[in-house]
Amino acid sequence: MEERRNKIRALFAAHDADAILTFSPENRRYVTSFTGSSGYVILAKEETVLLTDSRYIEQASKQATGVKVVLHQNNWLMTLKEQLDHLSVKRLLFEQDTVSYKLFHDLTEVLPDVTLVPSSGLIEIIRQVKDAGELAIMREAAHIADQAFTHILEFLRPGLKETDVALELEVAMRKLGATGSSFDTIVASGERSAMPHGVASDRVIQTGEFVKMDYGCFYDGYASDITRTVAIGQPSPRHKEIYELVLAAQLTAVNGMRAGLTGEQADALARDVIKAGGYGDHFGHSLGHGLGLAVHESPRVAQRSSDMLKEGMVVTIEPGIYIPGFGGVRIEDDVVLTGHTCERLTLSSKDLIIL
Repeated sequence: MEERRNKIRALFAAHDADAILTFSPENRRYVTSFTGSSGYVILAKEETVLLTDSRYIEQASKQATGVKVVLHQNNWLMTLKEQLDHLSVKRLLFEQDTVSYKLFHDLTEVLPDVTLVPSSGLIEIIRQVKDAGELAIMREAAHIADQAFTHILEFLRPGLKETDVALELEVAMRKLGATGSSFDTIVASGERSAMPHGVASDRVIQTGEFVKMDYGCFYDGYASDITRTVAIGQPSPRHKEIYELVLAAQLTAVNGMRAGLTGEQADALARDVIKAGGYGDHFGHSLGHGLGLAVHESPRVAQRSSDMLKEGMVVTIEPGIYIPGFGGVRIEDDVVLTGHTCERLTLSSKDLIIL
């Protein structure tokens, strides 16, 4: 944990800053291990301070190793001022993407002698590359998602509502050790499968159509994210054509994904295959995104993304084809970049499964 904090401190010099103040739940957990829902972290050059309230003071004292835990006053800003004075902080970085105008105004009033320095993605930059402990947790999160897919293949059949399938997936993951779903479960069948983010509805699943399932879980704070598309009954030639093209694109991207590429170059691995197959206009979203304490985090694996992929990053690879009025296919894996290649964390079969 201290190694993580020191990597962040190493970025202070570029901003001539003495400390950073974070409100982000993910960043708070990343630098302190505290899992409670309320707290403010001052990461200074010599010390890390976690401010929290009476509901969490005992929990924080047990979880936040190497951190000074302080019970804040009803007006937590006054406690913040006391701690910054104690740490002799004169220039304080704050996360401009999460601080509201009102909060910024309150900070300037309470901290007249502190220069507030806006920053963006400072801690997130360090979070991009996962350490061995994080990867072990993420492998288990992915394994839970894989086990849930195996289970749902035995459950899935015509006549069920999409919401029935979504609930079954979510319950299965909880029984397997997940603390919850990492996002609203997508189950989209028939023509609704052409909706990239078609959250489960009351539509009844029928024979002769696709069912697209995009879901994931949180395990020990870290997210998994997987998509599989299956056919209910014998698929038509057009169903097969689309599925095989998406699969070819996804496999090409998995085989070519590596550290050293930009997000745009990685995105092109799959996008070029779909374009060559004549369906480029039906793949509208990015190829993938970073994964970790949040289900969507940097880097961006997308067109016009200059984010550089590095060894130890975990990203999704999720190309798709979506045809309004007919249906769509997406196939998604979580992978960790291992240098000149990548390792799949989600291992469920990607062959076209016909139920």
